Amino acid sequence: MARLIIFVIIVLAIDFYAFQSVKTVTKKKFIFVLYWLFSFAVLLNLIYELSTFSSGGLSQSVMLAFGLVVLTITPKIISVLILFGEDIFRIFKTTFNYFSNSPSAVFFPERRTFVSKVALGLAVIPFSSVLYGMVQGKYNFQVIQHTLYFDDLPTAFDGFKLTHISDIHSGSFDNVNKIAHGINLINEQKSDVILFTGDIVNNKAEEMDPWISMFKSLKANYGKYSVLGNHDYAEYARWKSDEEKALNFQKIKDIHPKIGFDLLLNKSIYLEKENEKIAIVGVENWGNRFKKAGDLKLASSKITKEDFKILLSHDPSHWESEVKNHKDNYQLTLSGHTHGMQFGIEVPGIKWSPAQYVYKYWAGIYKEFGRYINVNRGFGFLAFPGRVGVWPEITVITLKKK
Repeated sequence: MARLIIFVIIVLAIDFYAFQSVKTVTKKKFIFVLYWLFSFAVLLNLIYELSTFSSGGLSQSVMLAFGLVVLTITPKIISVLILFGEDIFRIFKTTFNYFSNSPSAVFFPERRTFVSKVALGLAVIPFSSVLYGMVQGKYNFQVIQHTLYFDDLPTAFDGFKLTHISDIHSGSFDNVNKIAHGINLINEQKSDVILFTGDIVNNKAEEMDPWISMFKSLKANYGKYSVLGNHDYAEYARWKSDEEKALNFQKIKDIHPKIGFDLLLNKSIYLEKENEKIAIVGVENWGNRFKKAGDLKLASSKITKEDFKILLSHDPSHWESEVKNHKDNYQLTLSGHTHGMQFGIEVPGIKWSPAQYVYKYWAGIYKEFGRYINVNRGFGFLAFPGRVGVWPEITVITLKKK
């Protein structure tokens, strides 16, 4: 409750400051009324949804309410930054006027209309971007191709192709045709194996029920393998009893065989080709800020140090903390979790997202100590019902022998 109160205070402060640009540009009272009616309606809707949503965690209505707040507050923040810059100028001007002997000097200059117009004009850019992200961006699936070279890749696996997906978050889906398009894109890659790195639901197993037949249609000649993410343990929902929570967890694990995925719970399997093999190692969730159920030692107990290994671990902080400098060589790790914060700028020469201030490895391929990690930006979305600049991702990685 305390956090909600602080959030409301911050939003209202931004609303009030941004309102100054409206007040400078026009004096029409009905526009003032509309501004505040809309601002309060969006904020009160979020408060209502947060106070009434079910114990199952974030519902689509809660996410939409949060999305509307983001949609309205982001352009206001731009206005506030511009107005704040002008206010600094006004303070300096006032100070100068105070010590000036000129009788015509105005003690505290008024806001300049053209600056307020610029603020309102520039605010259209983030408003349009967030609106696009909520309507189209969340399903703007991108197929991202990588070719990685390894000295110790078994010769038979030279050219072996894998598709990596992560963070499905099926409880957030609201468009059957868009999801079908994403599934078709995965199958069009004709990869040898499909690997999924967790968060199949937001909290409840039933969220996946409408989508099982679609994900069951995914095809790969060498199989489909998966691990759990932090949301799959349903620790962000309220449960009537431990038994109810445990039953939901079991149902979430049961989803994986229903869609044809072999769930690797701290275990490994071998893929064999022409009498050679590589190991797929899967750990339960391991995160610095989230559940630590992953056990790399147990997961690797049936493979050898010399094996070529692909590790599935939902949270990239696991790679940073335990894997990249492990005495055994885990040549390639696949992770997800960050979503790239679902917001950022990724254009040639620029790769930025708020996610980078939380996670060192937050999107794409990284290499350290001769080992790789791919952090998938996620297939779905959560909390904010959209994506801006950081699009949903289907990663295709081709393994090559150096």
